[in-house]
Amino acid sequence: MNREAIEGMAEERCDVMLYVQHLLGIGHIRRGVVLARAFQRAGLKVVFVTGGLPIGDLGLPGVEVVQLPPARAQDETFAVIVDAQDRPIDEAWMAARRAQLLDLYRRKRPRVVMIELYPFGRRKMRFELEPLVAEARRADPPALIACSLRDIVNRPERPEKASWMLETFRRDFDLLYVHGDPAFFRIETSFPEAAALSERLHYTGYVTEAGRVLPAPKADDPEAGHGEVIVSVGGGAVGHHLVEAALAARPLTALAEIPWRILIGPNMPEPEYRELAALAPPDVVVERARSDFALLLTRARLSISQAGYNTIMEVLAAGLPGVVVPFAGGTETEQTLRAERLAAEGYLTVVDEQGLSGETLAAGIARALGKPATNTREPFRMEGADETARHLQAVLAAPDASPAATPATSLEQGA
Repeated sequence: MNREAIEGMAEERCDVMLYVQHLLGIGHIRRGVVLARAFQRAGLKVVFVTGGLPIGDLGLPGVEVVQLPPARAQDETFAVIVDAQDRPIDEAWMAARRAQLLDLYRRKRPRVVMIELYPFGRRKMRFELEPLVAEARRADPPALIACSLRDIVNRPERPEKASWMLETFRRDFDLLYVHGDPAFFRIETSFPEAAALSERLHYTGYVTEAGRVLPAPKADDPEAGHGEVIVSVGGGAVGHHLVEAALAARPLTALAEIPWRILIGPNMPEPEYRELAALAPPDVVVERARSDFALLLTRARLSISQAGYNTIMEVLAAGLPGVVVPFAGGTETEQTLRAERLAAEGYLTVVDEQGLSGETLAAGIARALGKPATNTREPFRMEGADETARHLQAVLAAPDASPAATPATSLEQGA
């Protein structure tokens, strides 16, 4: 290879390759976007790799975004992964996507490969993640391998699967960024085996853009949200029942005479979305999810939502009363654990998904409105994106660019 070719490759090298695969909702990619923005603000060159269904403009100017051939879970069991045409992925599809990902790695030669959730989830993507990690390990010098993990792990039912998660991390990963606060919820509570990873584990605080400039209102609807009830269902893939319950609950509540706005993400199929929109009375707005969601919450009277990581952060940052219906389909426990802890401390009101109806949701709304006041003290650290960027900078600045050479910055250790 001639000198010009080598220099051209060097110009392409990035600091961080951030891989995010969302399969059902959009929370994973939204959290990844917040991290990518923080890395960019810190002066790190980022390549953002996404493998889920496109969700529109990610709002990452200056960050190279690479969309792999998209895949999603066929349903909430995550048993079958399908492509953009809803066909189960096969060996040829996997081989083509794996080749694209490895080619990207070889061209960018990142100093850090950060993989969201895996190996504590996304086992279905091993066909490309195992080769990616192996390639990064063989590099000279090898890339650092980091896992970006939310506060709570969905604990596998089979002990051997938990053992596989632990051993895969020990073998292949250098760093575990847990985007939570141990003073609120320790990772060992949902995944006890994580206690064995303490030397590589860094609690960052929760990843949120709270405290930064709120998004601008939509130009064609600048006053939206004022005094409203905001119902949101994240990506929308598993939000149908909650929307139906909200429509049924409205006339049973003390808020029946104020405007309600129902926001449905891009993962709800259009026919299903239209069906729900047709059920709404004229004074209830049903629309697709909006980029100014965080702004709407600051103006609203009440939030009704599921209990995903990102939505909870935005509701808490806005400081309004919140009713949450944790998604508990399949083997999911993450949202229930988070919501119950917050409810116990007075931040939110929980309504169980099992048995959800207009009546049970209306009762939850009455409880939320009857509380003396929402607990407005932030229950945990919310600077997780900037803290992750700061730690990565320190790791990369170390003489041998190794985690061991960098002072620990876990929240438990006084950072």
